[in-house]
Amino acid sequence: MTGQGPSVRGPFDPGLQPERTELAWRRTALAIAIGSLVSLRIFPLMLPSAFAAWGFVPGAVGLVAACALWSAARRRQLRMTAWLHSTLPGAMPGAMLGAMPAGPTAPQDPPGGGMLLALTVLAAAFGILCIGIVVVSSLLANAG
Repeated sequence: MTGQGPSVRGPFDPGLQPERTELAWRRTALAIAIGSLVSLRIFPLMLPSAFAAWGFVPGAVGLVAACALWSAARRRQLRMTAWLHSTLPGAMPGAMLGAMPAGPTAPQDPPGGGMLLALTVLAAAFGILCIGIVVVSSLLANAG
């Protein structure tokens, strides 16, 4: 039959799905970096002068986290692509489910969700830290 489109040579389009995921994580890292830069500009001005140095902490932590997330996204993409190539060589898309590892103890499990957990913990900690800074600064402003 002709005209059915390009033939499928493997179970996935090499690089595209992991690349899209990496780009999404890079956008997330970029958003964290921009938010951190904004907080570097705003928080020191919000706090009383005696505590202004504490306003740099959330921004600095956010910038370091954004850099780590950017790097981790690249490493994850390379690991996932290598896992796809090593685990599913030549399997057809309909047979992909049968070729996947059976469970969490299978030796060929894909890279886990550690980045998502780290991002969730970072976002929660950043939010709590920022709320704490705002509350303390407002208490100090009302006391003074």
